[in-house]
Formats: sequence, C-alpha cells, structure tokens
Amino acid sequence: MHMRRIEPFEKHAKEYDVWFDENELVYLSELEAVRSMIPVDGTGIEIGVGTGRFAAPLGIKLGLEPSKSMASLARQRGIEVVEGEAEALPFEDGSFDFVLMVTVICFLNDVGKALSEAYRVLKPGGCIVIAFIDKNSPIGKMYEQRKNEDVFYKEATFYSVEEVSAVLQQAGFKNLSFCQTVFQEETKPGEVQKPQPGYGKGSFVVVRAEK
Repeated sequence: MHMRRIEPFEKHAKEYDVWFDENELVYLSELEAVRSMIPVDGTGIEIGVGTGRFAAPLGIKLGLEPSKSMASLARQRGIEVVEGEAEALPFEDGSFDFVLMVTVICFLNDVGKALSEAYRVLKPGGCIVIAFIDKNSPIGKMYEQRKNEDVFYKEATFYSVEEVSAVLQQAGFKNLSFCQTVFQEETKPGEVQKPQPGYGKGSFVVVRAEK
C-alpha cells in the first residue's frame, strides 16, 4: 500500500472509527450482508482489519493491518493484529479457511497481487469474501465525485462488480456468489436493511468465491 494511502488512516483513525457510530444503520446493514456470506466456522483472517469493526462482531480473531493507529484500536476490540500488507502476506500457504476484506480493495496498490496472496494462504476449498462499494452504484458515483474532499477516499480507486469478479477469476477463484445492501429506498427509516441476493441495486456488494 502506498504510504500516502495509509497516511490518512494513521492520522485520523479515531475519526474513521466514529463514522460507524454516526452511521450505525448503514454499518449494521453492511455487517449483516458480510455475516450472511462468511462461513459459520473455520479459521478466518480479515485483511485490512482497520479498527476491528467487522472482525470483532463476526468473531474473527486475527487481522492484518498496515496502519499502526488503526491496528491499536482493533487490538482494543480483542483482535490479534499482524502489521503487514495484503500484497505480501506473512502467512504460510493453506493457513486459513476464509479470508475477509471489507472496503479494502479500493486502497490496494495491486489488487491482483493481493488476491493471489489471499488465494495462496487459503486451504483448498476455502473462500474469500470481499465487501466493497460498487463503482456503478449511487453511493459509488457520489464518492467518486466527492473523492477529493474526502480525507480517506482521496487516494481510493473504486471498482465495479464486473471488475472485481474478473480479478478474482484471474487469481484462480471460482463459484462466485453475491449479495447486496445499502439500498437507496430505505425499507423503513430506523431499520437495518436485509441483504438481498445479487447486485445492481445495493451500493454495498459482498462477493464470495472459492479456491
């Protein structure tokens, strides 16, 4: 990851973390969608664990994070954090049953390399779960327009579902399945949105693929 991509997270880790409290319904909707796609058991790791907002409630005990200040917040949530980068994972081949990445691919230097590394550290039959903001969705388009004003997304590269699917397949993954959430037309104000299968409506897409 380029230093400049990490820098805002180093400097503004607490500010980043507060977003989840201020946007609780969006966060909980995203969490539900991710939960619906990860295996119920097995050993998992979250790559780009950030402040642990997903790993902790999902019961994932181990995370990888390049930003020291983010890692320290994740450790406060009980996550064991290894400092390192997605493109060079410090783990043996076949170490994990699943790998999770939540809104991380937009910050990677080399998505192909990171996914090949994820493939390598997965056991045969293991799966990767990638959650991301779809570039072609309403929120994706809004972020793209306002990118330069946003301390975190200034250096981000947003991807479409088709682009993410293509890179997954190039890395050797198969059996892709999708779910989506964060819909424009709220179900009811004040309610967590239920994930729906597929993609194209929700701004937050979760793809699961197998090794």
